[in-house]
Amino acid sequence: MIDDAERKMQFLFALRSKGVTDTRVLTAMERIDRGAFVRGVFASRAYEDMPLPIACGQTISQPSVVALMTQALDVRPRDKVLEVGTGSGYQAAVLSQLARRVYTVERYRRLAQEAQQVFERLDLSNVTAIVGDGSHGLPEQAPFDRILVTAAAEDPPGPLLAQLREGGIMVLPVGQSDTVQHLIKVTRTPDGLDYEELRPVRFVPLVEGLGKE
Repeated sequence: MIDDAERKMQFLFALRSKGVTDTRVLTAMERIDRGAFVRGVFASRAYEDMPLPIACGQTISQPSVVALMTQALDVRPRDKVLEVGTGSGYQAAVLSQLARRVYTVERYRRLAQEAQQVFERLDLSNVTAIVGDGSHGLPEQAPFDRILVTAAAEDPPGPLLAQLREGGIMVLPVGQSDTVQHLIKVTRTPDGLDYEELRPVRFVPLVEGLGKE
């Protein structure tokens, strides 16, 4: 029988083997228990490095992808972060360990409410889940130092780019949902936007409007 300490050690080893080297990110991943965000029949697989189904036809991303996206975002302690696509809330919870403030927008009311309940249970007071159309961002809280999108768009959405502060970074998957997508890092410089392609990924598509559930 594997105890919690050994399971946690295996979890962190798996992250390092996938290229996660930032000690702040590894510490955040260690602090946030993925098991708190996985319910039902898949709860026993919460510590495996694989995506898992959640409600509303969505998924919780595999931990190594969460860690690599977080590492690419390079969050600083004073940053205000926007996440588009709350899902289970796991990614936002990890970001809450690194940033001053995290706003996460979710089109499905049920997912936003369940994530907020987990945030409160874990005493994560600096992260807020909001029901809304994430493709439009959160203009009332803009600009943001960092923006993370956990659903794939064909191109980086203009409203999100407009809400990124100069010197800010946005990380998102780009590409058609039925073909290979790529994780992109966008940095706003004084001269414009700088794009860097990071790695192939697979994410659910970014959909406009609110969900029905």
